[in-house]
Amino acid sequence: MSVELMPHQAKAVRELRNGCILKGAVGSGKTLAALSYYADNEPLERLIVITTAKKRDSGDWQAEARLLGLFPEVASFHEMVQYEDVEGAFFIFDEQRVVGSGAWVKAFLKITQANQWVLLSATPGDTWMDYIPVFVANGFYKNRTEFCREHIVFSRFAKFPKVERFTGTAKLAQLLRSILVEMPFEKRTTRKIVDVFVEHDQDLLNRVWKQRWNYLEERPIRQVSELFALMRRTVYVHPSRVERIRDLLVMHPKMIIFYNYDYELELLRGLEVKRAEWNGHNHDPIPDGDEWVYLVQYQAGAEGWNCIKTDTIVFYSLTYSYRNFEQAKGRIDRLNTPFDVLNYYILLSGSVIDVMVSRALVNKKNFNERAALKEWS
Repeated sequence: MSVELMPHQAKAVRELRNGCILKGAVGSGKTLAALSYYADNEPLERLIVITTAKKRDSGDWQAEARLLGLFPEVASFHEMVQYEDVEGAFFIFDEQRVVGSGAWVKAFLKITQANQWVLLSATPGDTWMDYIPVFVANGFYKNRTEFCREHIVFSRFAKFPKVERFTGTAKLAQLLRSILVEMPFEKRTTRKIVDVFVEHDQDLLNRVWKQRWNYLEERPIRQVSELFALMRRTVYVHPSRVERIRDLLVMHPKMIIFYNYDYELELLRGLEVKRAEWNGHNHDPIPDGDEWVYLVQYQAGAEGWNCIKTDTIVFYSLTYSYRNFEQAKGRIDRLNTPFDVLNYYILLSGSVIDVMVSRALVNKKNFNERAALKEWS
């Protein structure tokens, strides 16, 4: 059984080899490209896909694999440790979750020593630190310690290990080029991104931001994290946000809504429309019908699934992570979407917290609370 690949996918299949990162924008068809590479080049009998829990449960991988007559085992990253002792198989790691030095990375390194593998990601790394496990798996470095000794200068004044700068970045760039297979393609969809103005309680926000007062507990604010958490709560609970969503539902009766916190979820549950959720509490499937909202928490569902039932995403609140923000946009921007124009509505107030976070995301950066406090105070 065969499937006709698009030119950018076919080119990627020709360039892939063991240990590579397949980098393609969200919705570019990395799944089918990786499966085609396995079908064309790897005679190994056992095919194992490690992906997000949501994508494991959705059956997306199994459906695309059947087009090629393949029947992979599909597991989540949380289940990856169960495959540490597998040998002689082919692994596809879907999304870049192997960063740091925890249990997932240890399992990844053990698996890659005894098996063939490729890794798929739209955003494989924010800094060189994110590439350490992949570099070690490819044999470029013996371990994390060797990488750090050769390429990292740590701050002498920080109370905990803090990277001051990287050295030998030309070598790192060369190593990355040797394993990175990029899959650019021209999208037929157009993204229509609209900032929607919402209100906030400026007097209450002044008590938090200027007076450093925790009005919920009637005491001074003690920490930077507390300051920003309270600012976000103050701004995000304003009723105008849900009202703007009700207005948008008149034009777009089917929409995905991304949010951060449970107190936002409680407000969104007040929408008078069919609802489903994907978060730490519920793992509902995407709704069917002519009118619905799908409430998705950034941390739980910014990546690893797709939806072609709607052309609209609303961002109730902003995430600190540029990667999560871009991944979330890609949930509806798929090769097989029936829509030509995709609508993204970002609810924004004129508050200092929205302005700070929005500016970081526009500049393609993660938002850092301590740096922002130093700059804006």
